[in-house]
Amino acid sequence: MARIPVVTSFGGINAAGRSSGHHGYRRMVIDALDEAAAQETWRSLAAIMNIQGDITAEIRRYIEAHTLVRKLEPQYFDASNAIWNRKLALRPGDHAICFDLPRRDLPDQLPEGWGIDPLDEKTVRVSIEKPCEMYVQDGRDLAAKAAGQLPTGFEPQALYAARSHPRGLQMALYAASDAVGHLGLDWQVIADRVPADTISLYAGSALSQVDTHGNGGALSSRYQGKRITSKQVTLGLAEMPADFVNAYVLGNLGASGHNMGACATALYNLRLGVDDIRSGRARVAIVGGSEAPLVPDVMDGLITMGALGSDQALLALDREQGATEPDYRRACRPFADNIGFTIAEGAQYLVLMDDELALELGADIHAVVADVYVNADGHKKSISSPGVGNYITFAKAVSLGCQIVGEEAVRHRSFVQAHGTGTPQNRVTESQILNRTAEAFGIRDWPVAAVKCFLGHTMAVSGLDQLVNTIGAFRYGIIPGVTTIDRVADDVYASHLRITPEHQERDQLDVAFLNAKGFGGNNATATVLPAHISEKLLEKKHGVQTMAKWRDKAEQTRDRALAYDHEATAGKIETIYRFDHDVRVDEHIRISRDELRVEGYKQPISLATENPLDPAL
Repeated sequence: MARIPVVTSFGGINAAGRSSGHHGYRRMVIDALDEAAAQETWRSLAAIMNIQGDITAEIRRYIEAHTLVRKLEPQYFDASNAIWNRKLALRPGDHAICFDLPRRDLPDQLPEGWGIDPLDEKTVRVSIEKPCEMYVQDGRDLAAKAAGQLPTGFEPQALYAARSHPRGLQMALYAASDAVGHLGLDWQVIADRVPADTISLYAGSALSQVDTHGNGGALSSRYQGKRITSKQVTLGLAEMPADFVNAYVLGNLGASGHNMGACATALYNLRLGVDDIRSGRARVAIVGGSEAPLVPDVMDGLITMGALGSDQALLALDREQGATEPDYRRACRPFADNIGFTIAEGAQYLVLMDDELALELGADIHAVVADVYVNADGHKKSISSPGVGNYITFAKAVSLGCQIVGEEAVRHRSFVQAHGTGTPQNRVTESQILNRTAEAFGIRDWPVAAVKCFLGHTMAVSGLDQLVNTIGAFRYGIIPGVTTIDRVADDVYASHLRITPEHQERDQLDVAFLNAKGFGGNNATATVLPAHISEKLLEKKHGVQTMAKWRDKAEQTRDRALAYDHEATAGKIETIYRFDHDVRVDEHIRISRDELRVEGYKQPISLATENPLDPAL
């Protein structure tokens, strides 16, 4: 019988705050929570935002204003005066163009028409008598300034010795550390229990590391008169959010990689982890992602292609209501009259285990990922436009849900986590897919969530944002409303859907469908089951006694996870960063005909392999 991939932990950071303990989810539905739960999340946010003292009404207003989607804050860059180089075509007038220059700043190859006269040992006078081109620094006003930003005051590089790491890698280390803390189990206990080659990790970014410490700096340094550093190209690689966690958090020797699929990247990597668990290639699979795209180059490129909604267009949406300034908080309006998506940063990691290992260790079980479906769009006209592949992924995911929990449960106790980017094209195409699928399966008033209205679009992380918040909805019975909209747009297909600005409360949820649509024709949909359904499946497979023993162990695990949450809320948690720690080299290897041992790793790695080309010669 195939092993079942269960979610045993999750952690991360995005515009809503820390993911573990459901705090990021709770920030989005905080107005629907009881006062005790709300206060815990305000305290969690205050801790990561470096706010001291009691949560007064004033402090709460500050936290509200400096979380979720909002106007880009100046610690990133000045969006009203983003740096450009302006090209000038210079023509000498009656006299040569003259200026003095330190000798060390002279170009190695003098441009044609330059005359050089020494003034002293360190200074020369340059005379230009022919037309030439020069670049001068200029500033421009970015047309779009809304972004999903980490809570103000949270600086991931302050939590460990960052050493000029790109921001995406800083966030990856924090998110993975949060997931490890939220496990409620000592990671070493897990590592000692299974062979090192049965732990896999899949994570990365869609855009790579694009700030000045990564590819952004590598590609721009020469044009800014700077030297490229020895780290920028290496640390800029798209799979570095996996590599850093392997090397500096877990010491992982198992399978590793990154399956990029634009905005569907998170679910592509989730599929790899699920397949590893089900096939038995891995007993533990960590799936993650980190994206830090809030740099002027990326934002300007997305503005130019019309993907990001401009401030002017955002203001126009509300001008009839008397607005005089763009409502940055409501920049992302999925399935309503809208003007483009909102770029965002974030990082999420989760830990999957096979069901047998989770029960044996007493790991908490938050959900089961039943499967993830991936399909391309076929022939396309515009490479960035949606296509038909998402019909396949979504219909398969819903069909699987019907097989597992039954059609009655899917019709009445399921919901959709829509890709919901907030673009005019997405609102039409995705709503049609959801609506036609609902009609085919006899579903009416299907609840649809679109968490990008709170978080913005975190690109390679967005599918994991959906998954983490789905687990929160399972736990609290509150499906987040699309709170940034007033009404559904006229061209949205919603005869079988329930898309509303209000949160939707349910006594029980039995399954959720997570949808992703990416540039280039990258489509993915996941079928996810809540804890109570997961336990029924496991009881059917393993029996009542095994589950009773697991429940006793799991209570202790939850107590330890809660203790971690309290420590984190008190601001006492630092990012795990084990630099130059227990590095393994040749002398730590012991190899025989049947197995390989690595000093420091308890279980041997078997060299017995199954021949995939059977029969052998």
